[in-house]
Amino acid sequence: MTAELPETAGQVLVASNRGPVSYTRSADDGSLTAKRGGGGLVSGLSALGADAGTWVCAALSEDDRAAARAFDGRPPAADTGGQSVRMLDIPSETFDAAYNGIANSVLWFVHHLLYQTPLEPIFDAEFEARWEHYRAYNLAFADALAEEAAEGAAVLVQDYHLALVPGLLAERRPDLRIGHFSHTPWAPPELFRVLPDPVAREVLLGVLGADRAAFLTRRWADAFIACCAALLGAETTPDSVTHEGRTTRIGVHGLGADAAFLRDRAGRPDVDERLAELRERVGPGRATIVRVDRTELSKNIVRGLLAYRRLLTDHPEWRGRVAHIAFAYPSRQDLALYRAYTAEVSRVADAVNEEFGEDGWTPVILHVKDDFARSLAAYRMADVALVNPIRDGMNLVAKEVPVVSENGCALVLSREAGAAEELGPDALLVNPYDIAGTAQALHEALSLDQATRAARSRRLANTATALPPTAWFLAQLTALRTTA
Repeated sequence: MTAELPETAGQVLVASNRGPVSYTRSADDGSLTAKRGGGGLVSGLSALGADAGTWVCAALSEDDRAAARAFDGRPPAADTGGQSVRMLDIPSETFDAAYNGIANSVLWFVHHLLYQTPLEPIFDAEFEARWEHYRAYNLAFADALAEEAAEGAAVLVQDYHLALVPGLLAERRPDLRIGHFSHTPWAPPELFRVLPDPVAREVLLGVLGADRAAFLTRRWADAFIACCAALLGAETTPDSVTHEGRTTRIGVHGLGADAAFLRDRAGRPDVDERLAELRERVGPGRATIVRVDRTELSKNIVRGLLAYRRLLTDHPEWRGRVAHIAFAYPSRQDLALYRAYTAEVSRVADAVNEEFGEDGWTPVILHVKDDFARSLAAYRMADVALVNPIRDGMNLVAKEVPVVSENGCALVLSREAGAAEELGPDALLVNPYDIAGTAQALHEALSLDQATRAARSRRLANTATALPPTAWFLAQLTALRTTA
C-alpha cells in the first residue's frame, strides 16, 4: 500500500510519552549525545515535511531533562533529523508517579488483565496521590499542545499515558482537530470497572475529548464503546460514542510491518555475522522455534518456555532435533515485579536445559541483552515463530517474522493478540494459558511440510504488511481531517 498525504494536511502535532530523540550525558566532559528513534510516528510525521508540525514529548531521564533545560525544551534540528520537537521537563517526581505509578502499574495492568485480584489492586491514599501526578502530567501535555498548535491544527495523541489529554486540550482549544490512538488492548467493562468509578469515568471522558478515537483492532474499539455505554450511559454505534451532546468517531487502524526496512536491515553484514553464530549454536539439521520479546509481564514468556518443555515431554521425537531461540530483552527493570519476572524467565530456561540438554544440543538458547541485529538473524532462520501473549494490542513480532524468514515459518499465535484478527487464518491460534494446547500447536507447526509452511508464511507476510507504518499514520490523519 502506498501512503498518500492528505490534500490539505495543515499543521500536525503528535503527542506521546516517548519522543523521536533521547540524550545521554558523557561521564568524561558532561556533553550530551543525541540518539534518534524510529517507528511509524517518526516516518509518518517526516513524510509530511519538516515544517508540518511539532512532536510534543516528555523528557524521560535526567539526561533528557538536562537537554530540555539546555535547549529551552526545543532540541536542535541536528539532533532530531529536522523534526520540530518540544520536550517537556516534567518534574521527576510527577513523571515517575504518572509513568510508573499509574500508566504502567495501573492502566497497563487493567487493559492487559494482569492483576491478581485477591491481592491487587489496592486503591488507597498512595494511589490517589499518584493519580494527581498523572493528571498533572497530562495537563502539562495539554498546555504545551495548546501553546504550539496553530488555528485548526490536527493533534494526534498517543496511548494510555496520555488518556486525559484530549479532554483537557479540547477545553483549551476547541478549534483543534484532536485524535487519540490506543496502542494497547482496551479492557471490557467488567474488567475496566476494577478502576475506582471516578477514575474510570475520567479516563473515558478524557479519550472522548477527541474528535476521533482509534484502535488497533475492532475488538479493542468495541470494548471501549462498551465501556462508554456501561459506565457513562453514552449513546453508541459501532462507529461513534455520543455523550452529553458531543460525538467522538471511532476508527480502527491495524499497524503493519515495514517490509522494505526489515528486508534491507536483515540483509546487512552485522545480521549475517549473528546468523552464522546462531546457526553454529543451534547445530546442523535442527528446526528452530523463535521468540523475540521484552520481559514484559503480558508477553507470557514463562508459559512459552513451559509449553516448549511440554513439547519435549509429550513428543520425545523432537529431542535433539529442535532448538528454541528465546530472546527476552529486559523491560521496566526499575520495577521490582519486572526484575523478578526476568529472573524467572532465566530460571525456567536453565531448568529446561538442565532436564533435557545433551552434549551437542542446547534445547533453549536464551539471550537477555537487547540486540536488534541478532533478533533479525533469528527471524531469518525461524521455522516456527512463537508469539503467545496473555493479551496484546497488536504484536508486531508476529507480523515481522514471516516477512524476514528465509524458508518460510509457521506462526503459533495467541488468540489474545490483536494480530490474531488479521493473521488468524494462516496461524495456529492458541489459548495463551494452555500449556498443553500450546505444546501441541508447536508440534503441529514443526510437523508441517515445507511447501505448506512456505505458502502460509507468504500469506502471513502479505497480510502483515498491508498497512505499513507511514501509511498507518497518514490513514489516521486523513480520517481525522475528514471526520464530520
